[in-house]
Amino acid sequence: MRYILRKLGLLLLTAWAAITLNFLLPRLMPGSPADAALAKLAQAGPVSPATKAAIEAQLGVPTGSAWSQYVQYLGNVVHLDFGVSYTFFPQSVSSLVTSALPWTLVMVGLVTILAFLIGTLVGVLAAWKRGTWLDTLPTLGGTFTSAFPYFWTALLLLFFLGYVQRWFPTSGAYGASASPNLSGAFLVDALHHAILPALTILITSLGGWILGMRNTMINTLGEDYVTFAEANGLRSRTVALRYAARNAILPSLTGFGLALGGVVGGSLLVERVFNYPGVGYLLYNAVTNQDYPLMQALFLMITISVLMANFIVDILYGFLDPRTRR
Repeated sequence: MRYILRKLGLLLLTAWAAITLNFLLPRLMPGSPADAALAKLAQAGPVSPATKAAIEAQLGVPTGSAWSQYVQYLGNVVHLDFGVSYTFFPQSVSSLVTSALPWTLVMVGLVTILAFLIGTLVGVLAAWKRGTWLDTLPTLGGTFTSAFPYFWTALLLLFFLGYVQRWFPTSGAYGASASPNLSGAFLVDALHHAILPALTILITSLGGWILGMRNTMINTLGEDYVTFAEANGLRSRTVALRYAARNAILPSLTGFGLALGGVVGGSLLVERVFNYPGVGYLLYNAVTNQDYPLMQALFLMITISVLMANFIVDILYGFLDPRTRR
């Protein structure tokens, strides 16, 4: 319990630091959000002070002392109020994030978990059967696919399976005539649209999990306690899973925690290629259009997600390796 409380205290302290930094960074940047809008208006002619004041009021440019802004900002974070988006005005930032987040969590999240599970199991098998075709085939395949960039793989799948073969839709998360609901027809349509982006992430990330687990597993198999377990006549599956894999998975678990925390940020390049309406695509639009409230909310959400994932991994570490609780 003391171990969990210590990690929880560290999580809260780090989260406060991240929230404070997210408050300071936009204010340390030159100019203000209104300056971008005024620059566009200035191309058509001079902008009057009244017009400038109206734009600043419309965009919700903060006023008052830095401390009062900070207190107001903390209250807005607690109530999940991040203002109005400049790109999708007058929609609120919270509503935009709420509508985009489920698409990313379902598609990117499930694929990330699936890639980790498959890659870990295949890596264990490759290490246990090293020197055979069960080792050579996954190792060569993982090395080959992990060298492909996300966007390049996405473009290949989009061209051959989308435009040439016409097996899958080329953009969007559902058909143009459909509306989101929980009916079977819509879920099948959404799954059909998600296959290409999901396949892109799976192909490009699977090799890294296989190679990482295999290399760590081989080093673990050389430890004395594994040799001792084999000498005692334990079954091969028991030695591989309960003795070797349990300790070899610890470094991969750290990487999985970071990957799982990054799921909330979406897969920006993949979602951009397929015009998939997830958080990554939303972040791309925010950066392109200098949408500061939307960027600030997304960056904070991604940071908190990574911190939460690391906290969960630390707790799992404590159960898998009791030495970390000391």
